[in-house]
Amino acid sequence: MKKESINRRTFLKSTAMAGALGAMGTGSAAVFTSCGGGSNASANVPLKAPGTYYVPDLVDFAADGQELKAGVIGCGGRGSGAAINFLNAANGLTITALGDAFKDRVDDLAGKLKTEKNVDIPEDRRFTGLDAYRQVIDSGVDVVIVATPPNFRPMIFQYATEKGKHSFLEKPICVDPVGYRTIVATAKQAAAKNLCVVTGTQRHHKRDYVESYKQIMNGAIGEITGGAVYWNGGMLWFNERRPEWSDCEWMIRDWVNWAWLSGDHIVEQHVHNLDVFTWFTGLKPVKALGFGSRQRRVTGDQFDNFSIDFEMENGIHLHSMCRQVHETEGIVGEFIQGSKGSWSTQDGHTIKDLAGKVIWKYDYEAEKTSFKQIDPYTLEHVNWINHIRSGKPIEQASETAVANMAAIMGRESAYTGKYTTWDEMTASPLDLYPTDIDLVKKMSISGYGAGKEYKLPDYIHIPGKPQGNQTR
Repeated sequence: MKKESINRRTFLKSTAMAGALGAMGTGSAAVFTSCGGGSNASANVPLKAPGTYYVPDLVDFAADGQELKAGVIGCGGRGSGAAINFLNAANGLTITALGDAFKDRVDDLAGKLKTEKNVDIPEDRRFTGLDAYRQVIDSGVDVVIVATPPNFRPMIFQYATEKGKHSFLEKPICVDPVGYRTIVATAKQAAAKNLCVVTGTQRHHKRDYVESYKQIMNGAIGEITGGAVYWNGGMLWFNERRPEWSDCEWMIRDWVNWAWLSGDHIVEQHVHNLDVFTWFTGLKPVKALGFGSRQRRVTGDQFDNFSIDFEMENGIHLHSMCRQVHETEGIVGEFIQGSKGSWSTQDGHTIKDLAGKVIWKYDYEAEKTSFKQIDPYTLEHVNWINHIRSGKPIEQASETAVANMAAIMGRESAYTGKYTTWDEMTASPLDLYPTDIDLVKKMSISGYGAGKEYKLPDYIHIPGKPQGNQTR
């Protein structure tokens, strides 16, 4: 074999063997490699020694074992998707309880489960209201899938952990410092109870990201010196208010547009990209300075764009950029610069040397040859179930919380135009949870001045009401 290349036939043979080893539970991700230009691994100085960092075993299907009954909390689009992902991940799985603030959401998912998976959810296991999560958790389930609007996730995780349930938490897992501290404390409790906690940062369960991570840990780009991460796309969905909806019901049904529910899109969506940088570097930000604005959003109180400069613990910088505006340049991905080269997701997963020559590229055709399951949303559940059934606890919430807090730091800097720091934000009393949340009555939002009424900005128009500041 030549030093600068790997014969494709040899490569496919080795990856096929990797798939077979993975099916036997010996760690396919650890042996599955993909080279496109032939990096000189022998000359690399590893950033971390193999075996000192976590690599998921991304096999197609979880091993057989104990039967698991799941409860789904949050039955909207992501909750419905996660329910199907869970059932597709292994044998011996079922869903026995559903919970959501609204009955139509619960019934819709129940119908989907019956039609697509022949899973019956009886009426007495369909729970509604803001406390539905307690009823689901107390119904006899073994595991919970938490896909509510993000602000509710810390308290649901806390209750599930108190009750000894394994948790799958969709991202983001918090929207403010109070939620962050709840997550971190609960993660420690979950670890002490040997529970398995996996989060919805699905890039951790994409083989191209995992293989890129291994290459970088092996020193392929040298010491990491900086990077840039992006999620620039169009505006997400929104719901116009209906006359029969209360303040709270409208906001929850339109949650992706409200900062108190979603954390703003830098937290709700861009956390994926920030997570890649904090994962690959193992660093947290110590300081953030940014700006943003609102240009075209139809409902809610969020910004349309953010641009943040993060200073990391060792002094390197990360540029973070995200936008939700239609008909603008779309770019979603990550770039990391190193002392010997760079890694980028913009042309597949590619590593280049300092002269711009490709020295490694992930081979997606080889993945398709070696594996049947390539959906990271399903592989999250495969990994989760394998940890539960093997009795090997996993706890991803505390790692995800670092990226989540980075996003919160960036948001608050953009909102205020001032520096934010890790120390001040993790200790901040900022709590976006409403002081008087009620699905029926008029409510005020605690917002950024805890305990105060939340006033809608002048630019927000509520259908059927005059424009201008309005106390909600």
